[in-house]
Amino acid sequence: MAPDVNIKLFELSAEEYDEPVMATADRWLLPDGIDEILPPQAAKLEQLRRDLLDLYKSWGYEQVFPPLVEYIESLLTGAGNDLALQTFKLTDQLTGRLMGVRADMTTQVARIDAHTLNREGVTRLCYAGHVLHAKPESLTASRSLIQIGAEIYGHGGIASDIEVIGLMLETLRLGGCSDVHLDLGHVAIYRALAAEAGLGSDEEWQLFEIYQRKAVPELEAFLEQQVENAELRMMLRALASLAGDRSVLAKAKASLAQAPDSVKAALEDLEQIADQLQTTHPQVTLYFDLGELRGYHYHTGPVFSAYVPGMGQAIANGGRYDHIGEVFGRARAATGFSTDLAALVRRVAGTLTGKRIFAPYPVAEGQQQAMQQLRAAGEVVIQALDAAQTPQSMGCDQQLIQTNSGWVTEVVSDS
Repeated sequence: MAPDVNIKLFELSAEEYDEPVMATADRWLLPDGIDEILPPQAAKLEQLRRDLLDLYKSWGYEQVFPPLVEYIESLLTGAGNDLALQTFKLTDQLTGRLMGVRADMTTQVARIDAHTLNREGVTRLCYAGHVLHAKPESLTASRSLIQIGAEIYGHGGIASDIEVIGLMLETLRLGGCSDVHLDLGHVAIYRALAAEAGLGSDEEWQLFEIYQRKAVPELEAFLEQQVENAELRMMLRALASLAGDRSVLAKAKASLAQAPDSVKAALEDLEQIADQLQTTHPQVTLYFDLGELRGYHYHTGPVFSAYVPGMGQAIANGGRYDHIGEVFGRARAATGFSTDLAALVRRVAGTLTGKRIFAPYPVAEGQQQAMQQLRAAGEVVIQALDAAQTPQSMGCDQQLIQTNSGWVTEVVSDS
């Protein structure tokens, strides 16, 4: 028998905590941007999560469960400064090392592929779980997201990019999204032109910032100061204006005719993606922005974002990020996408349908077995806890009744 242990509940006083104590009336408040999901929205979310994971499974994707926290060196390796700013940091009381609460699951899944699984050939992985942002991405954005997504590792061709884009669009379709606008870009175009111009890391970052802000006057000044080659200046200047429908690709071929071969290959990639999507998803509006450098720090190829009416932010994002596994001991070609399941489920129209069966109190002979059979068949059976409860008070549209032939269900009358 274990020895008696005296347990003392420990609670910090206001003086010890050195912070104002929240008033009792305010203790129900959540931090800004931290959300909870209530019925029936939670039921819709869980159903959509299951449907999407089943979809990914049918495409050959295997589910993984990365940990909520990791050592910061692993969590942020190769992810860029943006993710570092979004990551909550804490100290592991067992080791004293710095840990982070994940703000994105992509690098975690890359670690699993490169180090933990360590497979040869193509690996398809999917995931779903909470992520936490230190700051909201916009004034109305949540900081507690439920991220769901899929990744392909071990294939560097355009076919894998086309597959994950197609899977992302199927994800949005299941999520009730119509009138999807897909923005497409290719980070390799900017990378090649910046390298050809001989820009240092600081100058390359400065130019990246200018493109992100679409600051044309600043771009002109920067190119005059930093890029000697007039032809390169012309191409870098053109990059800022190469945005629009598919005709942009033809304009890009003309404007960037003297660019390195890697730029021409990138334009061919975008043409192949466009050809495939116009065949498989003709209802999707395609928009090309060759100056779009979202995720530039770790993306290496095609990048894409999906938008739907009524949302200012992209509802799903993705792209190619080859070599991200190198820091975990094995470089792997990779491409994938993710979306916020909580934001997506708000697009699902209506509520989940399904009958709710009321079981009377007290439990009579044979009733328990009838209830078990109905539940095993997937029905929702709600047991009354006292005689005062009624089908109407429990929100049930059917009830379990006993007849000469046994227990059966019948529709609850409105009267």
